[in-house]
Amino acid sequence: MPRVHHFAALLFAVTAAAWAQQAPQKLEPLPEPPPPPQGMELDNEVEQQVTIGKKGEDTVEEFRANGQLYMIKVTPPHGVPYYLYDDIGNGDFTRRDAQDSGIRVPKWVIKRW
Repeated sequence: MPRVHHFAALLFAVTAAAWAQQAPQKLEPLPEPPPPPQGMELDNEVEQQVTIGKKGEDTVEEFRANGQLYMIKVTPPHGVPYYLYDDIGNGDFTRRDAQDSGIRVPKWVIKRW
């Protein structure tokens, strides 16, 4: 049993020393980034848009691309989020408890009209 106490004390000392070294020194703010090059301005219609709101006690994040809603992330008060996906683009959402389903099905759009 004394070895366990010595090991615990050593582990505590090493952890405390590591935390002490992580204290930040003289922090300075980063400079503002330069503007984008000519012709590379952002197009708000093409960029992904995220809207965050509350529905009851749940936090709801809506993700849109080209103005179309394709994913909703719902975070309940207990903190375990789930996702609603519109895989086809027809407005029918399916629930997934994680973003990675493990299935890799190609979803190419060949033609829209």
